[in-house]
Amino acid sequence: IDDHRLVFVGGLHRSGTTPLTRCLAAHGQISGFAGTGVEEDEGQHLQSVYPPARAHGGPGRFALAPAAHLTETSPLLAPDTATRLLEQWHPHWDLAKPVLVEKSPPNLIMARFLQAAFPGARFVMVVRHPAIVTLATRRWARLRPLGALLDHWFAAHRLFQEDAASLHHLLVVKYEHLVGQPERTLTEIAAFLDLE
Repeated sequence: IDDHRLVFVGGLHRSGTTPLTRCLAAHGQISGFAGTGVEEDEGQHLQSVYPPARAHGGPGRFALAPAAHLTETSPLLAPDTATRLLEQWHPHWDLAKPVLVEKSPPNLIMARFLQAAFPGARFVMVVRHPAIVTLATRRWARLRPLGALLDHWFAAHRLFQEDAASLHHLLVVKYEHLVGQPERTLTEIAAFLDLE
């Protein structure tokens, strides 16, 4: 990883992490996951170091599980954590490119864990209006009342807000800005990632 910059993209399901990551991966200096055969080509499904969101209830639920909030004090963090993750993710990246992107919704509440494993990593978190995320998530969580899904949005973002103070390289991107002013927003992200 010494020759690469590692970027983690996070944000709740239906917040816009997938279109943003696809935009990033289209850049000539960036490699993201594609054609992996797992849901939305998310790194959480391509590793065995930590449980994916579905182990904690999936969309609209996972951030309510205390075990889903991973930090530098997590028992899952070990001296070989970075090595194990990279061994499982490397086959899905083009290592000829200097910037490697991994996207998974739970990154929103496990960035401190990832930073501890990869101290130089950068984090791009996507935030979208809670009402829109709630309505869009209901399709995947039909048995959950809208109020419970809204509570999940606030719980997840409270955790993220608390964690953000501990992150060394963080950029928060509003989904509404990404779609309303894409060139300006992507230029800001490129600058944050030191891209041409």
